[in-house]
Amino acid sequence: MSEIILGGEAVRAGVVTRHELSRWYTTIYRGVYARKGEQLTLRDRATAAWLVTGRKGVIAGVAAAALHGAPWIGADIPIEVAGLKRRPQDGLITRADVLVDDEIVRRCGLPVTSRIRTAFDLGRLLPRAVALARLDSLMWNQAFAIEDVLQLADRHPRLVGVGQLRDLLPLVDGGAASPRESRVRLWLLDCGFPRPETQIPMLDGDRPAFLDMGWRQYKVAVEYDGDHHRKDRAQYVSDIARLRMLEEAGWIVIRVIAEDRPAHWLARTEVALRRRGCPFTVTPMQSFARTLAGAAA
Repeated sequence: MSEIILGGEAVRAGVVTRHELSRWYTTIYRGVYARKGEQLTLRDRATAAWLVTGRKGVIAGVAAAALHGAPWIGADIPIEVAGLKRRPQDGLITRADVLVDDEIVRRCGLPVTSRIRTAFDLGRLLPRAVALARLDSLMWNQAFAIEDVLQLADRHPRLVGVGQLRDLLPLVDGGAASPRESRVRLWLLDCGFPRPETQIPMLDGDRPAFLDMGWRQYKVAVEYDGDHHRKDRAQYVSDIARLRMLEEAGWIVIRVIAEDRPAHWLARTEVALRRRGCPFTVTPMQSFARTLAGAAA
């Protein structure tokens, strides 16, 4: 962890001189500094955000999820601080939300919104697809009770985005192994497909393996191939061998890559499921989602 200091406080305490502060330190937020050349972690930046609030704020949102251990969160995201309002700064978001004691915990020496309050905020304040991906990753790290989040929504029914949160919570699945997998699953659900099971256990030779998502009853799977799969030659060869093994076992595997248009792989998935006898009933809203998929990149 880097040394993070409040400049004025450190000068008054004799920790640094003003000359040393200007020469050897760099500004993170107004009045908060780190030594030049240090590689700042998300925890460092969260500490800086807390200090700039006069040690009165509570780390919230995506930064709080990261401090709770949620994966796939970069160190350079904006840090959200709840419980007070301050002038905006680059990389710092403040919210005046009032928090009660049971919505605050300590993580890494910092006051942080509880896992339940963090889920509550992620689900209501982020764009819908991003919100589900963040909720999935929080659940992937450590399961939380959906019922507890709903109780919190009942406690704060008038806060912004509570309606979206209630719609998303039944869709949360801690089996999504990446934000992109969450997005693939959301397209499936929005377009009227039966809810897929995630992390379906298989055997790859003598080793356990898992399919990203699919329907065991129909032996149809959807696999998202991330960039790391295509750049790693050994991984690529392993994936091809596993695909052949699955096909020999009677599975139809729909492979999705980042460049694929949703409409294309959704159509292949529907053909596969119908071929295996899966019935479809599509609502008007799901038909509209399919229209959106046709236009989405």
